[in-house]
Amino acid sequence: MTNNNYLESVKKQFLYYKTLGEKAIEQLEPEQLFVSVNEDTNSIAVIVKHLSGNMLSRWTDFLTTDGEKEWRNRDGEFEEIITTKEELMTVWEKGWNCFFNAINPLAKDQLQIIIYIRNEGHTVQEAINRQLAHYPYHIGQIVFYAKMLKQGEWDSLSIPKNKSNSYNADKFAKEKSIKNFTDDELNKLK
Repeated sequence: MTNNNYLESVKKQFLYYKTLGEKAIEQLEPEQLFVSVNEDTNSIAVIVKHLSGNMLSRWTDFLTTDGEKEWRNRDGEFEEIITTKEELMTVWEKGWNCFFNAINPLAKDQLQIIIYIRNEGHTVQEAINRQLAHYPYHIGQIVFYAKMLKQGEWDSLSIPKNKSNSYNADKFAKEKSIKNFTDDELNKLK
């Protein structure tokens, strides 16, 4: 995979996971976003706040400053202070906008630049890969939690239960092609 293909691929993957999180959140009643089943679990609102805090810290001036900003209050990200769905979605968008504004203009020759996160050097590509593991981890938590909290029928965000055979039949009925898996999946989530 060339570096240009790498950048386009990761951008599509991040957009896919962002959309997946949004589609899970959309299925809940606003009050469900603030439910925490015990003191060791984070509500969806807290997970969103943490994701946004991480994105703002990691991607603000990421080529010139350490990714763990002095102004970041990571521990504070795990406190319940968001009170409405609107505020939650504003926090969500602020983090994602910061992230995409940082990676969208990247050129392939910048992928090997060394940047720092907590004084540990990473290439830009390694830093992207690090977050491509971190953000979907938390999006998975949001989706799982949303499915547990949903009262009523869940609109599947992937292959619905007992539908694998028809899903595969549809895929194999098409000509072989080279494309990102998110191309079809994002269209389904719209």
